[in-house]
Amino acid sequence: MSVALKMSSLYAPTLKEEPAEAEVASHRLLLRAAMMRKAAAGIYTFLPLGQRSLRKVQQIVREEMDSIGSQEMLMPVVQPAELWRESGRWDVYGPELARLKDRQGREFCLGPTHEEIITATVRDELRSYRELPVSLYQIHTKFRDEMRPRFGLLRGREFIMKDAYSFHASQESLQEHYEAMAGAYGRICDRLGLVWRPVEADSGQIGGKVTTEFMALAESGEAALVYCECGYAANVEAAEAVLPYVPRGKTSVPLEKVHTPSVLTIAELASFLGVDPRQTVKTMALRTADGKLAFLSIPGDRELNPLKADHLLPGAELLEETDFPKFGIHRGFLGPSGAPEGTFIIADRTLKAELAWIVGANEPDYHLTGALPGRDFAVDVWADLVTAEPGDPCPTCSSPLMAARGIEVSQVFQLGTKYSKAMHATYTDESGAEHPFLMGCYGVGITRSLAAVIEQHNDEAGIVWPMSVAPAEVAVLPLAVGDSEVYPAAEALWSELAARGIECVIDDRDERAGVKFADADLIGWPYQAVVGKKGLADGTIEVKCRATGERSHVAVSDAVAHLCGLIEAERSRFAAR
Repeated sequence: MSVALKMSSLYAPTLKEEPAEAEVASHRLLLRAAMMRKAAAGIYTFLPLGQRSLRKVQQIVREEMDSIGSQEMLMPVVQPAELWRESGRWDVYGPELARLKDRQGREFCLGPTHEEIITATVRDELRSYRELPVSLYQIHTKFRDEMRPRFGLLRGREFIMKDAYSFHASQESLQEHYEAMAGAYGRICDRLGLVWRPVEADSGQIGGKVTTEFMALAESGEAALVYCECGYAANVEAAEAVLPYVPRGKTSVPLEKVHTPSVLTIAELASFLGVDPRQTVKTMALRTADGKLAFLSIPGDRELNPLKADHLLPGAELLEETDFPKFGIHRGFLGPSGAPEGTFIIADRTLKAELAWIVGANEPDYHLTGALPGRDFAVDVWADLVTAEPGDPCPTCSSPLMAARGIEVSQVFQLGTKYSKAMHATYTDESGAEHPFLMGCYGVGITRSLAAVIEQHNDEAGIVWPMSVAPAEVAVLPLAVGDSEVYPAAEALWSELAARGIECVIDDRDERAGVKFADADLIGWPYQAVVGKKGLADGTIEVKCRATGERSHVAVSDAVAHLCGLIEAERSRFAAR
């Protein structure tokens, strides 16, 4: 990578105006600072400055992957459909999977992830337990046809990702590598200058049961998190809900049917009965994957967590308005007591101790009070059904949970035998018996990580790069070009810094000082060395730290050593440990 750049020849067309399409800081600044340009919705071209920063992110990831023994390889973007059919994901992945055919009519997809092809790659050649474990990774382009690409690189359709896959003969081996990967991911976040948290997560379409997300904290993040000072943190989609104690119906009372005309919502019911919404129970109806009816009952003041429901009833869907008559039930008056015969009843576990539920009567304009589990109805499954909220007790220490938002920059999964069993990828043990590989999967969003860095490191003037991913480390700004004093001094400083291995750029454009200062702050060079006539008359140059705004006047004779010292100190902060 070249370490001596000239702004006059660098393709970096910065923008003065705010891009109308940009909704978050990273999107806006990546466009304004000439890091990237939009090619199509959710698809971007990276310009030279953006590419330099991307390569630095990739290098950090490579160093940490290599440090734990994962080996780099490269797999194709276009993948055969038959591999996805083997795994069972071809028909269930959804419209995000971009499908295509070649001229012979054979089906392919653009890879959104590479579990299938890595499994197919090793299954015929990785045969013995003696060859395990093996960990392989790539840094490559992925494509997911997002319905609503937004926020620039935070939710794009085409993106760069590091994905790694490991193969093991024992759970102990898988756990060891999973923890090594998690440690590497933490170091990657640190070296990128991110403020981050590891959080419990849902595995989504990747599969597996054990997974952790690494979240960069940012108000622009799409993920809602809950966390505690004890160290517990989780995506609200996956967080265990421990509800605060609420005195509901603790005494068994007779079942009573109450006329509640036109009362359809929990708020209306609570108002009609003169009770707190927390004292009510709301019930939702779902059609299961096999077409049967299921009722899910939760505290009236809480929200159903769709992912938890999906884990309990895979493929089930909430009933549409037109579906209720087909099952002989009535929207707004549902409840577990008197449910149609054969209805599968699931209730939130926090309701198990309640002795007097207020629920729908399964009859228009009527509710029940005093409904008692075991006496008036049977619950088939007690489960955690609700979404955790700030203020709920921490599952670990019971302190109140706090809220944050985060950008998922990486995630680690224990896949188990999900893919190896489906695709007949096996190894032989000491006795010659065949077993499916235990697999792990580990992803880092390269382009998303770049955006996350900017979301955390920016101000009103532009990007404030951490040294580790800045497109260059020092910008030399001569306030005059073409004269016999200022520019030669600036060029000499620039040349000497480059000779010392410092990544530097000189703004040799014939522009006003204000333009150079504005672009330097917008692009975010970590240090600016300002060379002007007034300073040279005093034998000094001005050095500005972009992150702090601190300015110092340094003797020209000491400038190179001073800047080298600053750069080396910053480099050491982000170096591999």
